[in-house]
Amino acid sequence: MIRCCQYSRRAVLVDGILLLNPWWMGVLLNTVLGAIALLTRQKLLTPAGLFHAWLLGVLIWGTLSWQGYLIVMVYFLVGSAVTRLGMTEKEAAGIAEKRSGARGPENVWGSAFTGTVCALLVVLLPQWRELFLVAFVASFSTKLSDTCASEVGKAYGQRTFLITTLQPVPRGTEGAVSLEGTLAGLVGATAIALLGWSVGLMGAIAIPICILAAFFANLVESLVGATLQGRYPWLSNELVNGINTTVGAGLAMGAMALLQYTFE
Repeated sequence: MIRCCQYSRRAVLVDGILLLNPWWMGVLLNTVLGAIALLTRQKLLTPAGLFHAWLLGVLIWGTLSWQGYLIVMVYFLVGSAVTRLGMTEKEAAGIAEKRSGARGPENVWGSAFTGTVCALLVVLLPQWRELFLVAFVASFSTKLSDTCASEVGKAYGQRTFLITTLQPVPRGTEGAVSLEGTLAGLVGATAIALLGWSVGLMGAIAIPICILAAFFANLVESLVGATLQGRYPWLSNELVNGINTTVGAGLAMGAMALLQYTFE
């Protein structure tokens, strides 16, 4: 029962409990988590990366509440864990992520910029809410798929091939693919897609759409890595990640829109 007599945009008292609006809740939650991370000297984010992760968390909670926040947290925690697989061997081979996988600002936004834009558009363009929610989930499904495929492939890939020629290449080569990495990527994409459905961000029909969008987006990323990334210094891994998530989100959104139009 609401006990306050006036509605407040900042907070409302329900059965004696003060409920903050999503934006203030996002600030409070992420400030507490940030303080814990600083006190425990966590190694998942650099100090600058921690601030940018705080900003990302506020934006996601403010727009999509706990459901969207959970998607980002699962991606971040699982992606960080996968990055550390076989770290000793990857560092010895010179193919490990820099800073032993600790995320800086460029990593935060390379992975999450597309998803953040989709989350903001859910609020700004509510008439297309369903499409942008699918695109949001697909962007993180694509990114976790990419992380799992890359890191598992580098750690455990028995045979890696350049996607453009299918010629054997060393693990860690830009544009290289492996069976182990591909299967891990499908698992990562499926995990986020199922999570997005289970928390109510999208319907069950969008699960295979997100998985397929992630698969094809990762093919595009491998092609970019094999053909363009080495030629242009400005085409960084973070920018390629942004391209990857944008392609995944766009494919999923387009497929969902086509499906809606077909069955109208």
